[in-house]
Amino acid sequence: MEPSLPVGERPRRPEWMKVRAPSADSQYDQVRSLVHGARLHTICEEARCPNIAECWGRGTATFQILGDTCTRACRYCYVHSGQPEAPPDPLEPLRLAQAAAKMQLKHVVVTSVDRDDVRDRGAGHYAATIRALKAKLPEAKVEVLTPDFLGVEEEALATVLAARPDVFNHNIETVRRLHRRMRGAKASYDKALWLLARAKEVADYPVLTKSGIIVGLGETNEEVVETMRDLRAQGVDVVTIGQYLQPSSKHTRIDRWVHPDEFRWFREQGEALGFGSVFSGPLVRSSYRADEQRHAAETGRGAVAY
Repeated sequence: MEPSLPVGERPRRPEWMKVRAPSADSQYDQVRSLVHGARLHTICEEARCPNIAECWGRGTATFQILGDTCTRACRYCYVHSGQPEAPPDPLEPLRLAQAAAKMQLKHVVVTSVDRDDVRDRGAGHYAATIRALKAKLPEAKVEVLTPDFLGVEEEALATVLAARPDVFNHNIETVRRLHRRMRGAKASYDKALWLLARAKEVADYPVLTKSGIIVGLGETNEEVVETMRDLRAQGVDVVTIGQYLQPSSKHTRIDRWVHPDEFRWFREQGEALGFGSVFSGPLVRSSYRADEQRHAAETGRGAVAY
């Protein structure tokens, strides 16, 4: 197995981290016009996702609700942080559902910023968005990637899961040793695990649960496997593992470029642990080809490496 490349020895992106520009015959421009025209946010843009050309080119996008300002300031995340200036827009769920219908999406992924300033932490807005999507696109699958709903976890889970999303995702992000340093004092590694386990208990239907891990923040491969083991112990069905990319000079520096061989090894370890689906690769993100992730878990196709 080829080892990771320390960034100090290889500061520029290695070949396996190169991404393509949008092709002339893709749907990139149509998706961009539709999203901007509907006054919607996407995590694709807000977090500077490296896969935006591929995903928008395929006619998909990951919607970000509850505004563009996050009340947290994780050290690896490019999403704007601060104090939101406005309450959640009550018409956003309808606009989002209309955009998803125009895009003819069969799997819709919805995430959000943290909204610690809102009483229910945005849970009601999530539920309204799920209901709007199911009314507009009854055949589509809906995946939510939620924050931790700090302080109102039980009530928030009941609200979100009452709307019956098909996939409930909450990213653990990094290993236990680095979690507090990267995510801040408000976040908790153990609470993230609890949220994922409790989601299955609260749901009165067979919801798939999912979580994601970023590598290159200073963790070891053994710690990544330990995190996967913790997730699997909570019944998590799908796990994603991808390379951290430093979005600006103000964010945490990349510790290493994880080699594709190591991502394949993560995949093998996850498969041995019994995950229904493992998407592991340098450019993998939590919502990357999310429809394929769900399908792999539902059909038992198993682990995939990109």
